[in-house]
Amino acid sequence: MGALSPAHWAIVAVVLVVLFGSKKLPDAARGLGRSMRILKTEVGELHSDTDLALEERD
Repeated sequence: MGALSPAHWAIVAVVLVVLFGSKKLPDAARGLGRSMRILKTEVGELHSDTDLALEERD
């Protein structure tokens, strides 16, 4: 199993446009971007909380 070739990605893009329509895709991408930013923030906070807890334990 190798990585997807550009032809595979084109097929995936066409399927997404057919399933969701071209009007809903920008909204979906925007929502995904917001979710990724929130996840990144929460993971960063989790790491900082863990680091603080480990420093207090030592």
